[in-house]
Amino acid sequence: MHKHSADIIIIGGGTGGSAAALAAAKSGKTVILTEETDWIGGQLTSQAVPPDEHPWIEKFGCTRAYRQFRNGVRDYYRRHFPLTAEARSQIYLNPGNGGVSRLCHEPRAAVAVLQDMLAPYIHSGRLQILYRHRIKSALVEGDNIRKVIMTNLITGELVELSAAYFLDATECGDVLPLAGAEYVTGAEAFSETGEPHAVAGEALPQDMQGFTYCFAMDYIEGEDHTIERPERYDFWRQYKADFWPDRLLSWTGVRPHTLEAVDYELFEGTERYSLFYYRRIIDSTNFEKGFYPGSITLVNWPQNDYWLGSVIDVSEQERERNLWDAKQLSLSLLYWLQTEAPRPDRGHGYPGLRLRKDIVGTDDGLAMYPYIRESRRIKAEFTVLEQHVSAACRPEGRAVQFDDSVGIGCYRIDLHPSTGNRHYIDISSLPFQIPLGSLIPVRMNNLLPACKNLGVTHITNGCYRLHPVEWNIGEAAGFLASYCLDRKLIPRDVRNTESELRKFQQNLVNHGIELTWPTIHPV
Repeated sequence: MHKHSADIIIIGGGTGGSAAALAAAKSGKTVILTEETDWIGGQLTSQAVPPDEHPWIEKFGCTRAYRQFRNGVRDYYRRHFPLTAEARSQIYLNPGNGGVSRLCHEPRAAVAVLQDMLAPYIHSGRLQILYRHRIKSALVEGDNIRKVIMTNLITGELVELSAAYFLDATECGDVLPLAGAEYVTGAEAFSETGEPHAVAGEALPQDMQGFTYCFAMDYIEGEDHTIERPERYDFWRQYKADFWPDRLLSWTGVRPHTLEAVDYELFEGTERYSLFYYRRIIDSTNFEKGFYPGSITLVNWPQNDYWLGSVIDVSEQERERNLWDAKQLSLSLLYWLQTEAPRPDRGHGYPGLRLRKDIVGTDDGLAMYPYIRESRRIKAEFTVLEQHVSAACRPEGRAVQFDDSVGIGCYRIDLHPSTGNRHYIDISSLPFQIPLGSLIPVRMNNLLPACKNLGVTHITNGCYRLHPVEWNIGEAAGFLASYCLDRKLIPRDVRNTESELRKFQQNLVNHGIELTWPTIHPV
């Protein structure tokens, strides 16, 4: 068995894990970052989800490092791609001009930028990244993790990692059960949280938001790129959930905030909303004519959300079955689009839609990892509730202000249909803070959450799970572990000692982490 040690071990190289590694390495600590796939970056890369961000992201409301990442993506396209003069002149260049974000880009661009940001620490030997490694077990003594055992997914060999601090940045909170840490899954009961949108009866631990296997496609008029008919196509072609207005594979969806039926279209040009435009990551008109044969979009649509089963706290057989079935759903959606989808000209199918396997770096053309919206969540010293951030619960128009803030975020409370066959929950929230208490487990001393596995609920996960917030969570966790090592403290001591909390918060500010929102928000 190979053995390695470092000051800080970060398990999971997603958006939060990458930010945590950057923060810890900046602070002078030795770091080992592990990642199950071939790409660091998580939502931004291996899950193929363009950034979901708030309206003020270009001006404020994220960390300095996240802004450097965003600027790096734009610079990447300016340096390496034949942009048109008009596109090159845009201060806020949006390579895809998609509707979901002011910065829609290819996953590979994000990988390149993240690697550049981490390169100085990799080259100096301060940071080591172990790709294609998954946690197998943890050795715990009392309230502290001493070691974790990782499996090399290519060779099957085991690797032992030891450190003073361990950060769980896995997409599903995989460290928590292995370390015996207290955690929550699924939907809490109203009797537990008092949240207006919590379930009325008992808690539902297996009722979690659906996950999605995203994929990329472009459109080449006059060509036929129809894929092989998926094995489960007949099932998915006919499938209709009780709460859905039509078959899932149709142009009819739902407005999340009203639950009214809405009709979509593939391309722009009709009165209906264009799904191709929605998450378009390359707008070919931004580049010299002919450089891209067609614009490229990422398919993370209502039609390929998978809610028939969970991948958390189920048997390995059930987990693999649900992952396979979710892939079948996404491939069935593509096949339906290519062969049967109604067109505005009364024809059917768009055979020119081409699955772009190269964009996501896989043989089957689906993202390396499913887009996981909801993780295991630590039982924390402080848990953020709907009452703290919901606009309806805060008539004064301001979210609860947390004295122990370690960052900020803003997004609607956006919950997708769940494995319990419950519909969207989509409600307005206010610009919020990330309290340090939500990063501190109730018992464990040297384990920290570094992504969406912090102390939130099923409801508030809906606004704490997006890209800039996950980055901020990971970055704060990385700085916190480093601060504790320097001061010979444990995280709860930092939170519960006034002088240490203020010093730590000042350290975050010095590194460009915003702790409060401006009083006035320009629109």
